[in-house]
Amino acid sequence: MDAYILGGLRSYVGLSKGMYCHVPAEKLGAAVLRQVMDKYNIIEPDYIIAGNAVGAGGNIARLMALEAGVKQTVPAFSVDVQCGSGLESIAIAAAKITCGEADVVIAGGFESSSCQPRRGLSKNHPDYVDDSWYSVAKFIPGVHRETVMLEGAEQAIIEEKVSKEELDYWVLRSHKLATEARDKGLLQNIIAPVFDAKQDEGIRPRMSQRLIDRLPKLLPDGKLLNAANACLINDGAAFIVLCSKKYLEEHGLKAQARVLGSTACGGDPMVSPRTAVTVLEKLLNKHHLQEKDIDGFELNEAFAVIDVIFARTFPNSLDKYNVFGGALAYGHPYGASGAIITLHLLESLRQRGGRFGCTSVAAAGGVGTALLLEYLE
Repeated sequence: MDAYILGGLRSYVGLSKGMYCHVPAEKLGAAVLRQVMDKYNIIEPDYIIAGNAVGAGGNIARLMALEAGVKQTVPAFSVDVQCGSGLESIAIAAAKITCGEADVVIAGGFESSSCQPRRGLSKNHPDYVDDSWYSVAKFIPGVHRETVMLEGAEQAIIEEKVSKEELDYWVLRSHKLATEARDKGLLQNIIAPVFDAKQDEGIRPRMSQRLIDRLPKLLPDGKLLNAANACLINDGAAFIVLCSKKYLEEHGLKAQARVLGSTACGGDPMVSPRTAVTVLEKLLNKHHLQEKDIDGFELNEAFAVIDVIFARTFPNSLDKYNVFGGALAYGHPYGASGAIITLHLLESLRQRGGRFGCTSVAAAGGVGTALLLEYLE
């Protein structure tokens, strides 16, 4: 049994403490979820599955669904694979449909870094030092450091022998393409304007080499990682409607795409950016496909080093990679990013006449998740 995609919507992406500053995660997600349900006339989905990484926990997806006015009889559950949460939510939804457990599922994710709760260790915890707060979860055994993700990106840059010029190229490209996409309205089909937002807050039309050169390094002893080649901290939400062939036939609907498969991989948690490409290779091998068979790639561009690794691994696919720009420009609202790049992929395939497309995310702790789609319209 196949799983199909009807479509979906995303919010504009806001900067932390920006335009969604006072909007809790569940309310931001609920506003987008409501628009998705209205657009696709979904009254009572079988499940709502949503990624969230820095919220208050306690099955925040269920709270969001209730905020959206979804019937109390509809189950909702949260997924936390950090950066990969939204994409893994879509993969789980597809699996539920494929195995016959569900006919229509709404999946994606939502995030509010602006309203992220403060966290602290219990005095009973062996790592307790004082009553200070932390914002970054512990991803690896050993010392709990707030900078662990940045350290992992810096380590990837060093081990892959990436130059400043390579990183700068992808920063400039991302903002340039995102600016063009915004100015031409290329993504308006998938935008749900909520809370009076007017545009994605992170895009910098005037991003320049001079500006990049002036930015300080993000780590005290860092060599190349800076605020341009690492994504910013963001708020946003995105959801996709998946369904069975039976649901399509019963409602006289035509699917936008078919989910062909998904996979995940583990890797060195201190060089986590690599997994975005490692999992892509695993996915293509699993489905006996080659680089030339894929018409669109969308990777979560949390760090420019991911772009460099992709370019070295798939050198013939740069013209079909992140064609609207990536997270270096739009931002990375952790739990929502997997759904955001899936929506961008669908738009890329639609506008460019492509058939097969892949999305991929590298997550904290060294976990990569990837999805393979076939565009049908």
